Amino acid sequence: MLLYLFLAVYFFILIAVFIYASHRYYMIYLYYRHQKDKPVLKERLKKLPRITIQLPVYNEVYVVKRLITAACNLDYPKELLDIQVLDDSTDETTAAARQCVSEFRERGFDIHHIHRTNREGFKGGALANGLKYAKGEFIAVFDADFVPRKDMLQKTIHFFADRSVGMVQTRWSYLNRKYSFLTKIQAIMLDGHFVIEHTARNWSGRFFNFNGTAGIWRREAIETAGGWHHDTLTEDLDLSYRSQLKGWKFIFLKDELSPSEIPVEINGFKSQQHRWAKGSIQTAKKLLPRILRSNLPLKVKVEAFFHLTNNVSYLLMLLLSILIYPSMVARINIGWFQMLVTDVPFLLVATIGISFFYLCSQKEAYRDWKSRLFYLPMLMSLGIGLTVSNSKAVLEAVFNRQTEFKRTPKYRIENKKDKWAGKKYGGGITILVIFELLLGIYFAFNIYFAYINEIYVSIPFLMIFMVGFFYVAFLSLIQVIWKGIFSNPIIRHFSSKRNREDAIAA
Repeated sequence: MLLYLFLAVYFFILIAVFIYASHRYYMIYLYYRHQKDKPVLKERLKKLPRITIQLPVYNEVYVVKRLITAACNLDYPKELLDIQVLDDSTDETTAAARQCVSEFRERGFDIHHIHRTNREGFKGGALANGLKYAKGEFIAVFDADFVPRKDMLQKTIHFFADRSVGMVQTRWSYLNRKYSFLTKIQAIMLDGHFVIEHTARNWSGRFFNFNGTAGIWRREAIETAGGWHHDTLTEDLDLSYRSQLKGWKFIFLKDELSPSEIPVEINGFKSQQHRWAKGSIQTAKKLLPRILRSNLPLKVKVEAFFHLTNNVSYLLMLLLSILIYPSMVARINIGWFQMLVTDVPFLLVATIGISFFYLCSQKEAYRDWKSRLFYLPMLMSLGIGLTVSNSKAVLEAVFNRQTEFKRTPKYRIENKKDKWAGKKYGGGITILVIFELLLGIYFAFNIYFAYINEIYVSIPFLMIFMVGFFYVAFLSLIQVIWKGIFSNPIIRHFSSKRNREDAIAA
């Protein structure tokens, strides 16, 4: 009886994972079904409005000058721009930002350096504080790792000729996509979100979200929704849903790109993913009851549920990982045929669904998409490798454990010759890396167990798990050690001349 109870729990988790993975098929369907519903600019504003550009920064010494310069170089009448550098920094970033702001003010820009010393509310608090002094009818936001294109404002502002439009979001592109194997995989993961998910949701009439940067808000849409809150780690997701609940229309421009710098070290990447995962569950707890009680169409409610709770799949995958071996042992007693007609179809459909989802994103965005197929197996492994860290994020959100907003380190890495190891900042390593290593060993044992029992059909799936956990764990350790070596004063003296020049230039 206990055996069948265990298998029932195992299959419940497997089916839940299958449902979330299969939802990607539905996203692909919506994407292709609603191509004809792509936003089209029907009229232009008769008079260009004043825009406030907010640049939230926190300890960004390597990129703050690049950010401010890009904002001031936007192709928009200088007299209609109000630029705010929202600086919560505690290091030399403040001096660098203040100097850069001073230089542009002398050149006639209406630009202000707003420095806070308490960092209350983190990024959401900084944006809310800046909004008090904003002069613009519209608010554009760019994070420190972005370099907006000169025509970004001109390409987006005219969509607000429709008075119902509250926010326009552009698609992220990546300055350092080709920097490393890790950045190439990250770029594909982000492409899936932007190229397929955002497009499918927006063009089909579902809710989608502002991504915290590279977009423009109508100030009224922010204020009528209650302004920026900081009770979640994803203040952008939270405000997006509150604003759309108020009836504001959002627009996603798939073909308008905003270049960004993605994390080059695994620990910074894990920290970023942890923040996003935790924030989405916090937002789900906060807003899903309100959404489900609303008069919104059923299709909007269902998609909101999948969107806001999607990171629960990480916790389900972790539980599934732990239960793999007991489930295989149990099958010895009831026969392997049941696995061939249950587990394998579920896992196969889920795996193919994820791969197909990212394949479509590459095909829709790049001419050389076929050359990117090589990375799909490792992309799945990396996603599995993140289950430990992201499961912790989900549990923290569920049990209301409060943590600070941990920024993602930026080093101004734009091409392969740029180095990060000798620079300050960095994502910290946690005790979870031990759990990741143990899971890698655990799956190596499962592969051996499957082999000696001639269960060859399960080995490819088990290998995806093993590679994912080992890759994330070993890269976490190696990069921390590598950065530690370059932090040695003697080595740093001989190897970081260029880094010091970068800091001075920034």
